[in-house]
Amino acid sequence: MSFFQFTPAFANPQGSPIRELFPYLSRPGMISLAGGYPSPSLFDQEGLAAAAAQAMTTGATALQYGATEGSPALREQLAAQCQARGIRCSAGDVLVTTGSQQGFDLLLRVLIQPGDAVCVETPAYPATIAALRQAGAKILSTPVDGDGLDVEALATMLAALPVAERPKLLYTVPNFSNPCGTLLVQQRRERLVQLALQYGFVVVEDDPYGELAFTDARPAPVYAAAQQRVGEGENPVVYLSSLSKTVAPGLRVGWMVADPAVLRRCTVAKQTNDLCTSPLAQAVAASYLQSGRYGQAVAKACAEYQRRMLALTQGLKARLGELVQFVQPAGGMFVWMTFDARIDPQKLFDAAVAAHVIFVPGKAFYADNANLHSMRLSFAAPDVAQIEQAVDRLTEAFHKAS
Repeated sequence: MSFFQFTPAFANPQGSPIRELFPYLSRPGMISLAGGYPSPSLFDQEGLAAAAAQAMTTGATALQYGATEGSPALREQLAAQCQARGIRCSAGDVLVTTGSQQGFDLLLRVLIQPGDAVCVETPAYPATIAALRQAGAKILSTPVDGDGLDVEALATMLAALPVAERPKLLYTVPNFSNPCGTLLVQQRRERLVQLALQYGFVVVEDDPYGELAFTDARPAPVYAAAQQRVGEGENPVVYLSSLSKTVAPGLRVGWMVADPAVLRRCTVAKQTNDLCTSPLAQAVAASYLQSGRYGQAVAKACAEYQRRMLALTQGLKARLGELVQFVQPAGGMFVWMTFDARIDPQKLFDAAVAAHVIFVPGKAFYADNANLHSMRLSFAAPDVAQIEQAVDRLTEAFHKAS
């Protein structure tokens, strides 16, 4: 008999399928296309150092507990970020979170009970699937195509479901999604809002990659589309974002914009979670955003990520041709690739590791019915020279697995 009687969600827990690849990364000479990490070479270390020094001029304030909602200075800056993206909001509409993942976890705590249905675009970010399983949610998968979430497939599914089985919540990453790298077109954003209003579900719009665009043509957030539709009424969309991909993941600064009733309950849930996001990290983030360096740093990152993306996609197409299929992303950090059904997925992975290149097998991104002949490749962390080597090594692995 064990003293430890674990909850059902943790009776036999599964760790992150991506983090389980970490042991391979320590092998000498390994090039990783696996982790969704921003490039350390693009961190504005000089600007962040100055922001940290500025933060410490506040005396002990940055070292003390802070308000659960977040510091006023940072909330003002994050509201300005949202306004620049097309969202009407003020500092009072913003809840600072410890990364956007915490925001999603808080939403599950205040909105979802075991057995509730939640719709997820598929393939999906593995941590989202894990969080839903831990919450005891029933996961409904909706497919993605080259233009993002297939809202007409969603509409067909919703119409066929009995009222009691309809989703309470839908999770989507509309801008350069993880893992697919796709961009949800404006017409689909408006249709998604229409479906949310018609069927009564909450849309969770997770937007950590939207600033990393390779063109200026970007649709407004789904949250903004909902604001156009409902005016000052209750907005069915919750907007999540983060500074992890554009400033530094080590800050662990994210935020939520939502209806006041949602923010109030998530604030109470956060009080029992971490009391408050690190006031020191918030002070550094606020100072950095106030410095005016953010825009230039993001523009530099976009240009470099585009170079790396092109090195990867053009190299793969030239070397592998019809063996692989993918949509060239217009931003973000990822390429989602499917490959010929005659290639054994495990042999391909083993051959890639032997060739000292690693990717994330596609099965990690499905709650069920995984497409095993798929993979996620991240072009963000390795430089162009490393990506060119990675393409050579992947080509070798494909030929060995064919």
